[in-house]
Amino acid sequence: MRSRGLRGRLAADDLIGAGNVLARVLAHGADPDGPGLTFDTPVDGHPAEAPLTLGQLDRMVDARAAWLRAHGVGPRDPIAVWAGTAADMVLSYLALARVGAIPALINGKLRPEIAAEYIRRLRAAGVLADAEHTALLAGYDLGAPLLGEPAEAGAGDPDAVGPPYRHHPDDPVVITHTSGTTGIPKAVLHSHASLFAATRHLLTMPQAQGTSRILNALPAPHTATVLMVNQALGNRAEMFLLSDQNGERVLDAVQRWRPDGVFGFSVTWAELARFDLTGYDLDSVRLWFNTGDCSHEPHVRKLVAVGSRDTVTREGVRRVPGSVFIDGLGSSEMGHSMFHITHRADTDRYGRCVGRPYQFARVAVLDAEGDPLPPGEVGWLGIDSPSLFRGYWNDSVTTYRSRLRGWYLTGDLVYADDEGRYYHLDRAVDSVDAGGGRRFFTALSEERILAACPDVVDCTAVIVREPDGVVTDVLLELAAGADPTADRTEAVRAALGPDVGPTLRRVVPVGAEDIPVTVTGKVRKVVLRERYLTETPS
Repeated sequence: MRSRGLRGRLAADDLIGAGNVLARVLAHGADPDGPGLTFDTPVDGHPAEAPLTLGQLDRMVDARAAWLRAHGVGPRDPIAVWAGTAADMVLSYLALARVGAIPALINGKLRPEIAAEYIRRLRAAGVLADAEHTALLAGYDLGAPLLGEPAEAGAGDPDAVGPPYRHHPDDPVVITHTSGTTGIPKAVLHSHASLFAATRHLLTMPQAQGTSRILNALPAPHTATVLMVNQALGNRAEMFLLSDQNGERVLDAVQRWRPDGVFGFSVTWAELARFDLTGYDLDSVRLWFNTGDCSHEPHVRKLVAVGSRDTVTREGVRRVPGSVFIDGLGSSEMGHSMFHITHRADTDRYGRCVGRPYQFARVAVLDAEGDPLPPGEVGWLGIDSPSLFRGYWNDSVTTYRSRLRGWYLTGDLVYADDEGRYYHLDRAVDSVDAGGGRRFFTALSEERILAACPDVVDCTAVIVREPDGVVTDVLLELAAGADPTADRTEAVRAALGPDVGPTLRRVVPVGAEDIPVTVTGKVRKVVLRERYLTETPS
């Protein structure tokens, strides 16, 4: 069956949504012997890295769904899932959705006291946790019973599963969580329709190169992985899911598995940029796809310099050196990246440009009252999209505080240019009101430092207001072989520009392990201020 015709039928299917993509793909006649998913760990006796067919994947999900039903799990039961492997997370999500339950996927790297409190606030009906994470939860009041390990559910009888749950478009289908930069993560609720809205739109578009054989380097419990799994199933693409997204693991997987597309967060691209990529066989990669925070120019340039892509010439389609990097800006709440911009080796629009919105999204730059601002003026990013989350689970106060005049406020500060392109300056919580109508931006400052200092592979700017004025501290992660004793203060000051430059207090070379990050790789700048930058520089 031609996948193009299948994609069109899926896009027009009123029944399909984020809770039943696997079943609907099969219902529309997809080949059960075609691609399912590939995991990096063994599952149900199936070896690690051995591709599952679509039919095998469906049977595994049926087995787990039967086990869940036998353990009393039913429609609209919120079930927390805390485990360390992509297989446990993705198969649990698919099986819980099949019985109409609400999987609450939790990043395996959360600290146990944070995870326990998060589960308690969910008011979950049960918890699935692997052996390691079950041990970490010992002694905590979860307010919910431990049902067993996710892998145990694989022993269910797929022939005893019964009919799948029939989702209504508004049914809750999955709870994911934010990065938790300032404490307990927020529980982000998606519906059957909302989390499929972007995928439905993309299925109406020509399938992009780099989306036939995908390496998923996104955290498995994140909204982005749920989206990518459903997109891969709908596109009839191959997908290899990594449980660990560090740079060496990703490079090793690219060389062995030969994907044409790699999907990840900006933290992964920053890690890859620490390596000499010319020493790796990355020729198979046509596309690097980024979501979450937008990426820094030097990291993107290193990636598009390797790999290859197809291009149309007078002589026909030719394979040429150099890959494509699609950047954007997204979050768990947005339900998909809201923007997209394409970088190649011969393009030069950076400066934290996230490009134009997707056609399904309506965006605006807003003032404090929720009124739109003209091009060139910095304001709050407002989103109105069918892909938006339904709210924060068990937290109506935070849900409604994030809404203003019909817009969802993302917490980002942006501006638009006259051509409809948007530029991301900072998260509002990381920026500082410098007085006199001025605001200083950490993310923009980091972009400028990286662009100006070639021996710096990553950096973190922390800008704070103190009693005697604004001060800026910069932590630099240096390239291999760079002199850690060299004084880079004036180079950094010049890169920061005439506004932020005079506030520079100190520049400190650090190792990557010295930067506190969240489970999705976002820098915890609040912790940095408290833990590392409180001493007066000598």
